[in-house]
Amino acid sequence: MTNVFNQFIDGLQQTGALEFIAVFAGIASVWFSRKENILVYPVGLINTTIYVYLSVKGHLLGEASVNFYYTVMSIYGWMLWARKDQQNKETLLHITYSSARNWIEQLLFFVVFYVAIFGALTWLKKAFAPEAIPWADAFASATAYTGMWLMAKKKVESWIWWIATNIASIPLYFIKGYVFTSVQFLVLLVLAIAGLIEWRRKALVVTNHD
Repeated sequence: MTNVFNQFIDGLQQTGALEFIAVFAGIASVWFSRKENILVYPVGLINTTIYVYLSVKGHLLGEASVNFYYTVMSIYGWMLWARKDQQNKETLLHITYSSARNWIEQLLFFVVFYVAIFGALTWLKKAFAPEAIPWADAFASATAYTGMWLMAKKKVESWIWWIATNIASIPLYFIKGYVFTSVQFLVLLVLAIAGLIEWRRKALVVTNHD
């Protein structure tokens, strides 16, 4: 336990300014998403663009691909969340539950990306990215891909995928030396659980209204 604590302290001391900025932007972004506030996307873009740079620099290619995907999906989600009815100016996209068909689609989405990322990282690990842990990186990445896709569509189940991502990422980043980022994922795990509870409540209101 002492060694883990010492590693944590050493990791914090070695954390650069960019990582600190990215972590706080990431936490703020999840807070805004929990509140269904469109600021989730511009604030989130600060987090994702910094982590693309840090991940490439650290040869964390799985994480780099995730954050590049986050960047693209943040722009896409920003556009969807911003759409309003031209007559009453109300937001068109509301928080809803996934249908049975939606569940099949998101599970297939996860499997396809997991297999693709696992295969790519297994190959890259030999020649370019020895730090990669293919099965763990692929799981954290594929769940994050799925969660971000569903978040753009305001699906309650996006939080379930985020919870899985955070649980996988806490030890993953700690092992790789990104200690402060590991702490970020611990905070994000708590926020994701709170987000799931809050979005379930909001989805019930929409369902009853319909």
